[in-house]
Amino acid sequence: MDSEHYEHSAEVEEFDLTQLDDEYEEAPVEEREFDDVPDGKYQVKVEKAEITRSQTSGNPMLKWTLKILGPKFAGRYLWRNNVITRDNLKWLKTDLHTCGVVLGKLSELQSRLGDLLDITLEVTKRTKGENESIYINRRIVIDESARDVEDSALAPF
Repeated sequence: MDSEHYEHSAEVEEFDLTQLDDEYEEAPVEEREFDDVPDGKYQVKVEKAEITRSQTSGNPMLKWTLKILGPKFAGRYLWRNNVITRDNLKWLKTDLHTCGVVLGKLSELQSRLGDLLDITLEVTKRTKGENESIYINRRIVIDESARDVEDSALAPF
């Protein structure tokens, strides 16, 4: 196509919205603040795992992004942070073992973060004052072959 044709189509795409300027100025803005996910147990999938720095201490931290599978609050997110210090190593190691990620050395963690993705977990969210804590209870292994059998058993003939 030639440049003349592009210029013409760009003009076609422009809209004159000035006639709605006054109404836009007067239109209310709806507040869309979500309530916090309430305390309780949730089935989640590990959507992201990254090593960052704690904003408060500057220590390295494993940050988990957990997507709730449902049925309530499906699609909402929870976050768990493991600050990596000598005192907290046992909690990090326990969480990794629960997820089936066994490290020979802590220095392997960065290269093994991908092993945490898409793992399904049962977690508990607890709030104490202003602090929210996410505890990893157990790994949930979804057996696809068992699911297929159940689905076919329920299928109408």
